[in-house]
Amino acid sequence: MLLSRRRRWQRWRRSRPFWGGLLAILAGAWICVLPLAPLKIMLQQGVAGIPSVLMGIVMIVLGLTAWFSPAQRTLAGVLTTLIATAALVLSNLGGFLIGTLLGILGGGLMFAWQPYAAPRAAPRAGEPKSAEESAAESRQESVSGTGNAESAVGASAAAAPPPPTSHHDPQGAQP
Repeated sequence: MLLSRRRRWQRWRRSRPFWGGLLAILAGAWICVLPLAPLKIMLQQGVAGIPSVLMGIVMIVLGLTAWFSPAQRTLAGVLTTLIATAALVLSNLGGFLIGTLLGILGGGLMFAWQPYAAPRAAPRAGEPKSAEESAAESRQESVSGTGNAESAVGASAAAAPPPPTSHHDPQGAQP
């Protein structure tokens, strides 16, 4: 039972940007907690503590977003990095640089994370090759010069991009 819980936890953790979200939550907590002082000091500080608390809360929410909605990881990563950088100016040097560094690192990890993809199995000797593999081999033969003229022509035709349409015109001209 303990083993199955551990495996479920590992599967959940690996299926999302866990470490980036964790660093963003820690950065947000660090930035948010530093200005929280006794009431007497908070009243003297005035509105200067409000951006710190708000930025910390937003960073915590972005870290949780990366955990529970991995599809939004790029936006959460970019926003976390931007807020952590803004906290450097607006919030006690970004939590005395610790919160800013954790936020930038967490945002970068969230942005860079990619879902796990299973590696492709190599085809066995008796199995037919896919169209992509055969096209790649024919292109390689035409480059190396080992193929005949027909395979070189077929490879260049297969490798040539289709002519641009009105939707793919790089300069945006209309037909």
